Amino acid sequence: MLISIIKRITNRDYTNILFYLMKKFILISFIIINILAPYSCTRTSETEEKQEDTIVANDTTEVKEEIKQEEQKKLTAADILIEKDFMYEQYTLEDTYPYKDTTRTFKWNQIKEHLANLENMQQKPTQWGILQNYKNKNGEASLIRNWKRNEYKRVADTLGVERYQSVTLYLPEDTITGERYGRDGSLVEIIENDTTSRFMRVATTYHGGEWLVTRKYIKLIIDSVVFHKAIFVDRKDENITVLEKKDDKWLVRSMNPATTGLHRPPYQQETPLGMFVLQEKKQKMHFLVDGTSDIAGFAPYANRFTNGGYIHGIPVNKPRTALIEYSQSLGTTPRSHMCVRNATSHAKFIYDWAPTEGTIIFVIE
Repeated sequence: MLISIIKRITNRDYTNILFYLMKKFILISFIIINILAPYSCTRTSETEEKQEDTIVANDTTEVKEEIKQEEQKKLTAADILIEKDFMYEQYTLEDTYPYKDTTRTFKWNQIKEHLANLENMQQKPTQWGILQNYKNKNGEASLIRNWKRNEYKRVADTLGVERYQSVTLYLPEDTITGERYGRDGSLVEIIENDTTSRFMRVATTYHGGEWLVTRKYIKLIIDSVVFHKAIFVDRKDENITVLEKKDDKWLVRSMNPATTGLHRPPYQQETPLGMFVLQEKKQKMHFLVDGTSDIAGFAPYANRFTNGGYIHGIPVNKPRTALIEYSQSLGTTPRSHMCVRNATSHAKFIYDWAPTEGTIIFVIE
């Protein structure tokens, strides 16, 4: 009936009308598809991108959380395992031993605290350096803001670090006037090393803080160094212990009496407290008659860690030339010139066992 009506209205053949309507339908369908299809693809693409962004964001969050957890996982003294496994067994002291009317000890808790700090410092790859100015070979350090003269009539900072043989530490915001002095032999972390700059930015490892240091005063240590050997000198109880990291333990290689530096101006100085790097070795370290340039004798198997401070054997005074193995003054009271005296065979053990720029020396009390 519809075809009859259309035929009457249009006075056309119904087949042509049907063909005409079909062409219109196809045309309209084509237009609709081309309009809506890009929109649909765009929506799909946007959805996929949002999903990918969500995945990336989640991955980044997880990585940051893992890094945060690692940074928070700092070792404490309780995490440090110490076990005795001696490589040198002469003159070995007990953990606690009598001295006159007192008792002396190896301060294992304090030692563990320093070892934990040493391990924490090495949790991430780090460029290390050593402050160096032995006998002012790299130039006299500049005057700092608040300096004074000490009992030895030498310029020093408020912490007692002398200008002689030291390095000027500048605050990052002031490179004109120094703030403090850094001891020769001190270990520092290199924070920034712009080779176009006169300064390096460093973090000190013992007293802490970030400083600028003139680059000529810094000896860079090879990137691959791992500090797994440590020596502890106790200037109060006059003893020395040597430790080595193996797997998850610190093995005690020796426990011996020692004699540290005496504070007696104008020539004798105490062994300074701190954390130092073993810098050089001398099979014979010649020393002078106080106040002169005359050689008084030599100290065998000398291991220098700061300024003129060495771990060495029993001094041999001229005209004697033969080595002296032991002295009854070891382990008693301070009496040297900043150095740490040992039995000569123990000094040789350290000389052979401890690598330069790879051994840390702690002076504690």
